[in-house]
Amino acid sequence: MPRIPAARRAGLLSFRGASKTRSRKETRMTRTTRTTRGALAALLFAAALAALALTGCTQPAAPEAAPEPAAPAAAFPVTITDDASRSVTIAARPEKIVSLAPANTETLFAIGAGDRVVGVTSYDDYPAEVADIAKVGDFSGPNLEAVAAADPDVVFVTTGVQADVIGKLEALGATVVAIDPTTLDGVYEAIGEVGQVTGNTAEADKLVADMKAKADEIATKVASAEKTTAFIEIGQNPLFTAGAATLLGDLIVRAGGANVVAEPGYVSYSAEQLVKANPAVYLATKTSATDAATVAKRPGYDGLAAVKDGRVVILEDNLVSRPGPRIVEGLEQIAVGLHPDAFGQ
Repeated sequence: MPRIPAARRAGLLSFRGASKTRSRKETRMTRTTRTTRGALAALLFAAALAALALTGCTQPAAPEAAPEPAAPAAAFPVTITDDASRSVTIAARPEKIVSLAPANTETLFAIGAGDRVVGVTSYDDYPAEVADIAKVGDFSGPNLEAVAAADPDVVFVTTGVQADVIGKLEALGATVVAIDPTTLDGVYEAIGEVGQVTGNTAEADKLVADMKAKADEIATKVASAEKTTAFIEIGQNPLFTAGAATLLGDLIVRAGGANVVAEPGYVSYSAEQLVKANPAVYLATKTSATDAATVAKRPGYDGLAAVKDGRVVILEDNLVSRPGPRIVEGLEQIAVGLHPDAFGQ
């Protein structure tokens, strides 16, 4: 709540005198009275000056504004159900945190808990402050001894390639929380859970509200546009893509697209399947395809509608694949690629 100045709290009362009509007699009597009162006022004024000469001309100090009430401390213990369907209880506010996934690290910094992070992976590169934090292995193979040496109060992991890490860390006595959302709504929920675990619930709620507002703006811009068929490449040799029930698949739909890959999960895809699907837009992450020209030169790709029409779009991996605070920027990149006219491009 914004602080209200003391003057406003006092009401800033102003007064106006009422005018009266007087007779001449009343006026003469008033002048006589004023003369007497004037003389008395002069004597009082002189006395006041003498008093000031003795005591000094110090002005009384203005009353200090009341301090804003502090935000209520988060209540612990906290119990959450993580993305590995595990019930996890956090006994007290964690003062030392290890993050084994870049998206979780970004979330921790975005909600104001970054100063408590004591360990990250070699894959973590955002925000810039993570460069100074101790590395505890890489994303697919964290160093459990290094994690244990950091003596964390809680360790944030993901699932998938880190699924077996959870049990190993718990065997070492660590409190482990798995975060791995597969939809944009799931990202919102995950950020809220990270806020609960760290005691930064207000900051997490604010972050989610800002993200939702941005996503709503994007949805409004593409709402009237016709759905555009799309394919997204996340790996090459062999060709890999994201189908239904994935975060990338959800982003394509929210961006006003129709994913040509109906299979669930992250799957391999043949050139024959791609030619048959013939998407209007070919999306590709930058680590898989460095530029549109390279994609266009692949054998058999010259017949794709997306290549013919110059609609090969290269995306920033970290924006579209990390389920964290910047995922709405990735959503916008996809939406611009599918519906450039809606964004004035």
